[in-house]
Amino acid sequence: MKKIFQSALIWSYISLLTIILYFTMLLCTILFYPFDKKRTIAHRQCFWWSDAVIALNPYWKLDISGMENIDKSRTYVIIANHQSLADIVVAYQIKMQFKWVAKKDLFKVPFIGWSLSLAKHIKLERGNFSSIKKVYREAAHWLRSGMSVLFFPEGTRSETTEIGDFRNGAFKLAIKERVPILPIVFEGTGTAIPKGSWIFMAKTSAKLKILPAIETTHYQPSDYAKLRELARSVLEKK
Repeated sequence: MKKIFQSALIWSYISLLTIILYFTMLLCTILFYPFDKKRTIAHRQCFWWSDAVIALNPYWKLDISGMENIDKSRTYVIIANHQSLADIVVAYQIKMQFKWVAKKDLFKVPFIGWSLSLAKHIKLERGNFSSIKKVYREAAHWLRSGMSVLFFPEGTRSETTEIGDFRNGAFKLAIKERVPILPIVFEGTGTAIPKGSWIFMAKTSAKLKILPAIETTHYQPSDYAKLRELARSVLEKK
């Protein structure tokens, strides 16, 4: 009974925080619209939201390492493994500007999805070739504007702790735009949100690791598979 009551409080708290986040981002978008076309101020609101969700969930403990590997004066193609929706909360702990590439359905989720739209994140419709082409056009536009872009190159959440095969797009884009790859690793987030239930049953010790950037300037467009496999091996070795 205690866990049911505690879980209900946690979800209520997360929901309230997310509603506040949305209206704060909406206000920032309206107030700074003429001066902030990249929506950097709206995006920055997700930092306090992430801090609050993590700090006040008694079932979550997060260890962060490798922040020194982020040069905020540079633009990256960020790649990460994908274990659960908790990755969205945790990723904001890198405290840098970026645009997600996220599936279109997520943008329809009340408040959290609406917040993604306000921050101008990139919508991907799986299985739609024209949508995929549009994603890479948008991603290239942001990179050329000095905005990093975050991809989950596995394409979907992993059902295990193993990292799945990577898709090619992020690596082709990094080579074409001559920007480095910034690998980040999530560990433990797969159990941070209960599967098939809303009740938090056990404490989760998660880790966020930011790994050294992989330079791409010496790669040719035909080398994308080599870069892809290098990046995957780096994430696996951590």
